[in-house]
Amino acid sequence: MSDTSPTSTSLSRLDQLWLTEAIRLREEHAGPLEDAEANRCANAAGGDLGQRIQARALWLAQRDGQAQALQHWRQGARLAALLLVVLALVSGTGAAFAALGDGQRPVNLFWALGTLLGLHLLTLLGWALSFGLGSSASALGRLWLWTSGKLARDAQAAHLAPALLLLLQRQGLTRWGLGALVHGAWLLALGSALMVLLLLLATRRYGFVWETTILGSDTFVFLTQALGALPGLLGFSLPDAETIRASSSVVGAEPARQAWSGWLLGVTFTYGLLPRLLLALFCLWRWTQGRARLNLDLGLPGYSLLRERLQPASERLGVFDAAPAELMEPRAGNLNGASQGALLVAIELDDRRPWPPALPKGVGDAGVLDSREQRQRLLDQLSRFPPERLAVACDPRRSPDRGTLALIGELARSAGQTRVWLLPPPSGEALDSQRLEDWHQALDNLALPHTQGAPMNWLETGHD
Repeated sequence: MSDTSPTSTSLSRLDQLWLTEAIRLREEHAGPLEDAEANRCANAAGGDLGQRIQARALWLAQRDGQAQALQHWRQGARLAALLLVVLALVSGTGAAFAALGDGQRPVNLFWALGTLLGLHLLTLLGWALSFGLGSSASALGRLWLWTSGKLARDAQAAHLAPALLLLLQRQGLTRWGLGALVHGAWLLALGSALMVLLLLLATRRYGFVWETTILGSDTFVFLTQALGALPGLLGFSLPDAETIRASSSVVGAEPARQAWSGWLLGVTFTYGLLPRLLLALFCLWRWTQGRARLNLDLGLPGYSLLRERLQPASERLGVFDAAPAELMEPRAGNLNGASQGALLVAIELDDRRPWPPALPKGVGDAGVLDSREQRQRLLDQLSRFPPERLAVACDPRRSPDRGTLALIGELARSAGQTRVWLLPPPSGEALDSQRLEDWHQALDNLALPHTQGAPMNWLETGHD
């Protein structure tokens, strides 16, 4: 395959499906793309319809820039995730300092607990409600998606985020993927809060107190013991009833301080970090399971239209696609794979010009390409038996039109090395210098070497 084709080994299965879906969305919005060479490469690769659709899409994505845009989008996504990690660590650390204060004042236990777990519990409840209502992403997940797209800064990435969401939603994976991200972020925030909390409690002396105007001490005894029951099963300390009642004023006894410290750490771990850890692992497990089942929906109209082109019941000639909304600039390249031999081919020569010239031993003659059928036959042959060296003869008396340049580029991508031979005019006929300059400029844009002398030595030996 040519250097403009993506190698499937460099892309994960998810990436390949993702790019295929992005190409489908692009064609739905902008109309069919110029895909003759992509279809030929996909058919040469073989496989079932889904594999051919993916091969076609990957070729187009590499040619038109979506493959590079996906890498940019991934870089933006990683940067957005890094910002999310920093935000989680900073917010967790800030919550711990806000909960305990500077140690100059006693710690109001339930205010501290609200600072550590209040927002976490509200967002967890919101996630559970949105999950129950069938929503696929929380606000934090949507913020990450939006930030990823903004940081990508690639015009070709416009269809990537919608394509990813559509692909994942078919297997219900959006909620699990974004769920793992969101719960992971909260896990970092609560983990950093616990670590800072433990560090502060180990290095500073804090007094603990509960305060109320309308509630009695029995209410706080009940709440404290109810909240501490589950952490107590995990080994965290739980203040007894007398200690709880005595804490209506600042507690100075060392055992009471240690009991309240253990209770605060245990409640934060049990009702904060532990649920997020379990949910993150569950979402990650569901994501891994569902990702293995991802596939294309071949019943979609955009894919159904490709069936006849990629798995034709019989070969058809002529134009069967509408003209693309945007013409692609011709591109060249060279073959990276195995190739051998040398070949000379000419494009649309005048019948009065004798052809072929005398060829060195070992150099094949591919004739003159005048029709679409001849071009397709040669391209199919080159896809199976690519030459090491290919010389393309052109008549510079003709204008270098887009179709001829596109064909030259396609031929070049099917050979190890390519040179363009600009034939001299027949005897007694002058060559238009401006037209020759147009050829030189066009071939320079294709980055193809060209010569006005016969490249026979190069074809035979590989050098001049």
